[in-house]
Amino acid sequence: MAEPKNEEFLDDIEDAEAEAFADEMEEIDDEALEIDQLRAERDELRDRFMRALADAENARKRSDRDRREAENYGGSKLSRDMLPVYDNMKRALETVTDEQKEANSALIEGIQLTMRELLSVFKKHGIEVIAPEVGDRFDPQHHQAMFEAPVPGTKAGDIIQVAAEGFMLHDRLLRPAQVGVSSTPAG
Repeated sequence: MAEPKNEEFLDDIEDAEAEAFADEMEEIDDEALEIDQLRAERDELRDRFMRALADAENARKRSDRDRREAENYGGSKLSRDMLPVYDNMKRALETVTDEQKEANSALIEGIQLTMRELLSVFKKHGIEVIAPEVGDRFDPQHHQAMFEAPVPGTKAGDIIQVAAEGFMLHDRLLRPAQVGVSSTPAG
């Protein structure tokens, strides 16, 4: 009879060991599950961080581009408003006769100096004059055709008259040069 007690005792030990082992395995499984959850959370947070970092970099680049555009093109409205002043001064200087130059030399010289100063200010702010000449090819990117006329001795698309000069602000067109274009057919 002593033997069955011994076997029961051994069975109890085996059962206790099996139960302890199952509990340990359950704890290990719980820990592994928790580790997996923490890894997934870490990966998600890393992904969100990287996206936020990329968004911040994109916002910085966008604000830099906006700032550069504001610096370069912020005065385009004022620039456009100054173009008629240039046109009027240029017309005034072109209509001055030799007699008027002699009689009013100081006044004419003052207008010429003012015109040079205006051109200097334009250049300082990135405004360049588009001054096509008769015989140049018509460029729709920089010229506006005011009329077409057949003129002997010219080819279709040649500039035959310049009505007004154009202007560029850095790389943007402020106003196209207004020109007359030859429509003489080839032949």
